[in-house]
Amino acid sequence: MESVVSPAMVTFLFIILTALVVMGLSRLLDHIWARVLRLPWLYFIVSAPGVIVHECAHIIGCFVTGAKIKKVVLISKEGGMVSYAPPVIPLVGNVIISTAPLFFLPIVLAALTWFFGTYAGCTFSSAIPALDSFASVYSLIITVGEILYQNLFVAFNGWFLVYLYLVTSLVLSFSPSTQDLKNAVVGILTFVIAGFCLLVTGIPAVTGIFLTVIGLFGTGLAIGFAFELVALLVSLPVLVFYRKTP
Repeated sequence: MESVVSPAMVTFLFIILTALVVMGLSRLLDHIWARVLRLPWLYFIVSAPGVIVHECAHIIGCFVTGAKIKKVVLISKEGGMVSYAPPVIPLVGNVIISTAPLFFLPIVLAALTWFFGTYAGCTFSSAIPALDSFASVYSLIITVGEILYQNLFVAFNGWFLVYLYLVTSLVLSFSPSTQDLKNAVVGILTFVIAGFCLLVTGIPAVTGIFLTVIGLFGTGLAIGFAFELVALLVSLPVLVFYRKTP
């Protein structure tokens, strides 16, 4: 009997799982830095770039969906905030606004990688593979290790430390907030179910377009996951140091 589970469905499921892992790691990293950095102003400095980009992603989501922006706070002691009226596009509009950072931040991270590689002499020789299987996770870890080794040991580059700072800050704000997820949960579930139904139909033209879009999203998630691994490596020594400090 022919299996009803196609390779496309497996890839789609893997990308969904990757999104959950990326959001979970972001929450974990934010928790580590919030707990470890005992001085509030120090955590503020670390998280500021990521908070600003996160809120800008929500603003872009409002523009795309036609939601009127009521109030914007890019950064404060409590973090950032974007208040907006209901979007013109029902249901899907809230999904786009609430999950915009999950799509927008990988683009910013990729742009930073290009900038530091082109103008700051940082070495990013290996392309980041898309996460579509467990084997690709291994390849991604090897790629991240090579990037760290090249820039910190083979040819030390001080600008790479600036790059690590920005990367750490951005991935701390990668995940949508709890309220964002509450606003978007119905739409996200609808999207996932509709995606599987679309793949079940097996219509070549429609399925091809859907897989192309999902593939791009998967590549963006791979970029975010790769940078989270880098940030986690940066975070762990800091965590050990502060735990040992009386």
